[in-house]
Amino acid sequence: MTSPAYDANNIFAKILKGEIPSYRVYEDEHTVAIMDVMPQAPGHTLVLPTSPSRNILDADPSALPHLITTVQKVAVAVQEAFDADGVYIAQFNEPAAGQTIFHLHFHVIPRHEGIALKPHAGKMEDGAVLAQNAKKIIELLR
Repeated sequence: MTSPAYDANNIFAKILKGEIPSYRVYEDEHTVAIMDVMPQAPGHTLVLPTSPSRNILDADPSALPHLITTVQKVAVAVQEAFDADGVYIAQFNEPAAGQTIFHLHFHVIPRHEGIALKPHAGKMEDGAVLAQNAKKIIELLR
């Protein structure tokens, strides 16, 4: 089964082009990390490649080492910034697996023992909270 073509107008593509604002915590030539606007926990961050790909199934294999390196870097910072007991890292491919935005991305979510994740839908987080959470992560990525 072949995946549909990449849509250059998906929300992450627009964020990468600067058409939609985001709370960026990290950026290099190959990757960008942003705060999730509907976080499942404080500090929920998304890491995406700057190159276009729907998901991991059609990604350029040469982009993946850069991407996973950034995922690790962000996960270490997120865990420390939010004094988390662990970090949940998730990546979904196609609707049947839960993918809703069709630009490859990893979720990096700090976890605390005994605290459930919030649903990943519904109300957007207040911008001031996202900015403060981003600042905590940025401080550790310098």
